[in-house]
Amino acid sequence: MSGVFQHQHARRALQCAAKRRVEAIAPFETDFHLGPAADLAKAHIIAIADADPAAITSQYAETAQMQWVGGPLNGAYAGAAAIAPVWAKFTAAQGKLTAEVKSLLEAANPAGATIVADVVFTGKQPIPVRYVLVYREGKLVNEVWQIAPPAK
Repeated sequence: MSGVFQHQHARRALQCAAKRRVEAIAPFETDFHLGPAADLAKAHIIAIADADPAAITSQYAETAQMQWVGGPLNGAYAGAAAIAPVWAKFTAAQGKLTAEVKSLLEAANPAGATIVADVVFTGKQPIPVRYVLVYREGKLVNEVWQIAPPAK
């Protein structure tokens, strides 16, 4: 194989892989597997959409931290016991929602994994969220729920 052909073949393979990744992330439900933290994040997002506080809070480490940025629940919450009432208020106020994951990225190493997702939850009104979730040893240890209204 000539060097030019190898280069073109490698470039084409990278372009195809990048296209598959974008197509896989966009619809959310996919056969493409990002990793265990992405699976946990998807389950967390589904639990939020299902208005299931017990399922939402089941992933938290006891010492988890949450930053809710914007909206009526704006604030910092320390510990799973302090986070649970936040989700109870949210689910009581919003009820069941649909969740459209616009993007979901995962970065992982042996110490843990970080998920960054853009999600639009829709019920009474759309709630666009930039969501950052940090997992260590399979538990959610840090979370940022940033209300992210569309740019004007």
